[in-house]
Amino acid sequence: MPSAVKLAALPFVLAIAALANPAVQFALRDTDGVEHTPNEWEQAHAVVLFFVTTDCPLSNGYAPEMNRIEQAYAPRGVLFYAVQGDTTIPDEEVRRHAHDYGYRFPALLDPRQILAHRTGATVTPEAVVLSGQGAVLYLGRIDNRVEDFGKTRVQATEFDLRDAIDAILAGQPVPHPRTRALGCAITNGH
Repeated sequence: MPSAVKLAALPFVLAIAALANPAVQFALRDTDGVEHTPNEWEQAHAVVLFFVTTDCPLSNGYAPEMNRIEQAYAPRGVLFYAVQGDTTIPDEEVRRHAHDYGYRFPALLDPRQILAHRTGATVTPEAVVLSGQGAVLYLGRIDNRVEDFGKTRVQATEFDLRDAIDAILAGQPVPHPRTRALGCAITNGH
């Protein structure tokens, strides 16, 4: 292959390499002041991001369920994080919220919305399951308890997030890698 052709192909090869390695680098503090980076994901079987905000009744209503899911899957090598990306809410309010709702997992402060932009999350509550290398394996609702705005079921009948985690832990493809989550918009603070 002539050198000019090799050089012309280089941007294409680099673009493919970037897609093959989807990891994003960041350092975010949690509500206790502890810094978290993707390096802590490397040994995880999966990573769950639960997008929240303090004033969204839908995401607040899912806090107990997310605590139950974390309790069921953390012993199996799944890491969990709440992600607060609302740029208008002071850190102290987020700290109080994480304490009041009893999150069993770190609540990350993400004022630049790094994780929402990286994963495609657009509403709270929305769940994202990542591989240990940061690839998005699932994006969507936690379950089907919320049918539509103002219309909820007493109990969920479909458990999308649990199904996604179960498939990943079994080494299978996620049955529905994208589902529609209903909730409060994650507004772009930029």
